[in-house]
Amino acid sequence: MNIINLIRYKNLILIALVQVLIKYAMFPAFNVDTTLSTFQFIILVISTVCIAAGGYIINDIFDVETDAINKPNKQIVGKTIAKDKAYNYYMAFTFIGVVTGFYLANDVNRSTFFGIFVVIAALLYIYASFLKPMLLVGNIVISGLVALSLIVVGIFDLLPTINMQNKFIQSSMFEVIVDYAVFAFLITFIREIVKDIQDIDGDYNAQMKTLPIVLGKNRAAKIAFGLTVASILILAYYLNAYLYMQTIAIIYFLIAVIAPLIYIAIKLFSAENKKDFKLISRLLKVVMLLGMLSMVVYYFII
Repeated sequence: MNIINLIRYKNLILIALVQVLIKYAMFPAFNVDTTLSTFQFIILVISTVCIAAGGYIINDIFDVETDAINKPNKQIVGKTIAKDKAYNYYMAFTFIGVVTGFYLANDVNRSTFFGIFVVIAALLYIYASFLKPMLLVGNIVISGLVALSLIVVGIFDLLPTINMQNKFIQSSMFEVIVDYAVFAFLITFIREIVKDIQDIDGDYNAQMKTLPIVLGKNRAAKIAFGLTVASILILAYYLNAYLYMQTIAIIYFLIAVIAPLIYIAIKLFSAENKKDFKLISRLLKVVMLLGMLSMVVYYFII
């Protein structure tokens, strides 16, 4: 159980689920041409999940001191798993992820795509070892990598099949994936700020320059509130501009995504203690899941 918790298995399941939804819910709904066979797609998921698992492990290795303060009851590295052993796990997962990525890129005759996996793995290490203490830089990198876990499906499954005949539909489908990636980026970025507020004590002792440390908890919470309101407005615009004729989709987004975001915005405006921010962090993860599950709606309405 220690290794399962170390790699954040719930987050990995969410990453895999989103990729499955893109492949087997959205793509069939829009009847687009795809590249990856079921086996190749499984390789893509394995590669993505393994590199992400390695990222979680290396992050915990560098966070031993801060985790001892922020979450002593949940700390794994340095307690139940030795640092050296955790580093071996990191190397193993990252190696598997990069090697399977190399195999996939060559199997679809797009060897340059292999660089995506190398860049992701490198950024996760650089984030944990160097970028995390920097103001907002680490938050942006993590949010960007979450968004990239969606886009990579489009890169491997859509781009190789584009030709003059299907260029419009393939490009349109890729744009829809990018829209979901932007949503994932915004929700993750807000959640990263909320988590920084939760972890302010340990981060302060580690001399990090997170947003709540630089500006204070209240100002950081207000910025998260502003970003949440901005996300609500962007979603409302998107529904009005692109889905105004799809009543079922609009109802789903209003109930499952926008309504919870409004509640989160209210909670952010009044949140005071660590318990409040922990609840908000969990709610944001639920919103992320519900937002991605909207891909199933397309399967039934288009």
